[in-house]
Amino acid sequence: MTWSNCTEATEFIFSGFTDRPELQIALFVLFLVVYAVTLLGNLGMILLIRLAAQLQTPMYFFLSTLAFVDFWYSTFITPKFLADLLAERKVISYAACVCQYCFVSFFGVTESFLLTVMAYDRYVAICNPLLYTAVMSPRFCVQLVAGSFLAGFINGMIQTITTLKLSFCGPNVIDLFFCDISPLLSLSCSNTSVYHVILLAVACVAGIFTSLTILISYVLIFSNILKIRSAEGKRKGFNTCTSHVTVVTIFYGPALFIYMQPSTQHSRDQDKVVSVFYTMVTPMLNPLIYSLRNKEVKNAVKRVIEMNLVP
Repeated sequence: MTWSNCTEATEFIFSGFTDRPELQIALFVLFLVVYAVTLLGNLGMILLIRLAAQLQTPMYFFLSTLAFVDFWYSTFITPKFLADLLAERKVISYAACVCQYCFVSFFGVTESFLLTVMAYDRYVAICNPLLYTAVMSPRFCVQLVAGSFLAGFINGMIQTITTLKLSFCGPNVIDLFFCDISPLLSLSCSNTSVYHVILLAVACVAGIFTSLTILISYVLIFSNILKIRSAEGKRKGFNTCTSHVTVVTIFYGPALFIYMQPSTQHSRDQDKVVSVFYTMVTPMLNPLIYSLRNKEVKNAVKRVIEMNLVP
């Protein structure tokens, strides 16, 4: 559709998380705490892994990178969300909206590939323990992380270029609390059929590839663990994977909830709640899951504290 004599939108207005004023302060305090825990948890995890000698392994190298990604993923959404909770008019400029969506798509895909790399790391550790050191060399680990960031960068560029080609000359209210492609496409006065195909192809390549790789890795891992004769060996094998499986579940779970349910049952309010979970709550939970369920991390915390307290 071609629009003539229309003025391109220079800003967008978020509908926000809720339209009930009496909840604004309570939600602000709640999500301020969530963001503070996210910052402390992820930055603390990065610092701990750098300081603790016993955590200088591939698994924790990947975990520190995941913490770095979670920190920035949340930071590009939560501060603006908190400011809007206290603002009467929730406005974002066109340039800031595109920038926000670019980085969100970049870090989102980077995280999905990082989780895939971590699944492969667990596969090698459990299924080929004698070759683990040789396979997961420092150079190869760096290459895997660089590949994850490259995949996120390519996705971010494709998404950004696609968004920049859209025209907005009608309503400018985004029915969400951050810039995402779905509400932007619904507001565009361009013919979006081609963009839907491009974005679907990118999502399929990133989402299906990573999820299938993780699934295949864990099928092989669990089949290998079940072959262990001793109950103690099986317990240790499952404990090695529990934290990562939990993180993968809470990362992919919200996306499956949104995209797998029938469109007739789709609710924007549901989408907002689920979006809050994967943009703010998940980055907070990841370091907590690895801290609370991991003896090595707990012991490293104790040693770092003792080293700083004992003269």
